[in-house]
Amino acid sequence: MRDPDPSLLELKFKELVLNIADNAVNKDLLSYFCSLLHEPQTILLKRVMEDNFCYNLKLEVYAELSNRSLSAFKRDFEKFFQITPGKWLLEKRLHHALHLLSNQNRTVSEAAFESGFESPSHFSRAFKKRFGKAPTAMKNDNAGLLI
Repeated sequence: MRDPDPSLLELKFKELVLNIADNAVNKDLLSYFCSLLHEPQTILLKRVMEDNFCYNLKLEVYAELSNRSLSAFKRDFEKFFQITPGKWLLEKRLHHALHLLSNQNRTVSEAAFESGFESPSHFSRAFKKRFGKAPTAMKNDNAGLLI
């Protein structure tokens, strides 16, 4: 079986987007997409990162979502956040996982995957390095605090 022609896929994707945009039920979604076109670039960058940090995406995808080349994305990111994208993502994901463990009663595996980590072992190493305790120890420490 052959892959479909890329130009046909592009045409069908455009058709899908137009069908979605034409349906009155999707007015909020259309409004959101239109707002992205008119947002200042720094706000768009911040929104893309805040809305998608918990997905395990490559930097090229974040760049594409923010309408930038990879080099422009990295340059603009560091200028706006004063940190590299990789370090920012790691820090944001670790704090999100800490919240999930402490306040949402998630297991270590759930917290890892819901925070964008590829594996629980990578998550556990990064968590211990950042917070000085393994995620299971942190979860056990906070178990008595949960109501």
